[in-house]
Amino acid sequence: MNSERSTQTTERQDVSPLLKLALELGPLGVFFIANSRGAQLAEMFPALGTLGQPIFIATAAFMVAITISLTVSYILTRHLPVMPVVSGVVVLVFGALTLYLQDDLFIKLKPTIVNTLFGSILLGGLFFGKSLLGYVFDSAFKLDAEGWRKLTMRWGLFFFVLALINEFVWRNFSTDFWVDFKVFGFMPITMVFTMMQLPLIQKHSLESEEKS
Repeated sequence: MNSERSTQTTERQDVSPLLKLALELGPLGVFFIANSRGAQLAEMFPALGTLGQPIFIATAAFMVAITISLTVSYILTRHLPVMPVVSGVVVLVFGALTLYLQDDLFIKLKPTIVNTLFGSILLGGLFFGKSLLGYVFDSAFKLDAEGWRKLTMRWGLFFFVLALINEFVWRNFSTDFWVDFKVFGFMPITMVFTMMQLPLIQKHSLESEEKS
């Protein structure tokens, strides 16, 4: 089992952090631009006007962008992380429903569903004694069992917080505000939360123990 895992790891190709960030954030940028410039895009490309309001044009662009992002990521790394794949599948499914039914409710629900799903998986794994976050980030850093347990618990709860925030925002503010918050709100919140976990990671890092 270990040999198979190491073989799979060696087959994966590394990409630069900037390129990885671009592949992850690119589709969100496309979503934001297409929503804010939807009317202009419809004038430039009349076919897009048949999709309806800017949010629908943005949804279609988001679906295309995330498909391209996952494809390029796989070509470059020969590997697709679980979280982006799950998020991409939900975007495609709910995006299709949004366009077919001409109801932006479905694309607005996507962050709620994805974050609730991730939170449930992580906390459910802990219930059965499995720190599943370790399988996702094992290649990034090494932690002891207690570190993975605590980090998994924190991320599981954080995903539920993100789901609640998304529900509050889309139910109480305009569609344009929700799009802006999706791009410029969730990312800073996630980055701050990630930085707050550094002390825990350093405390339970196996690499630090080996050096000492």
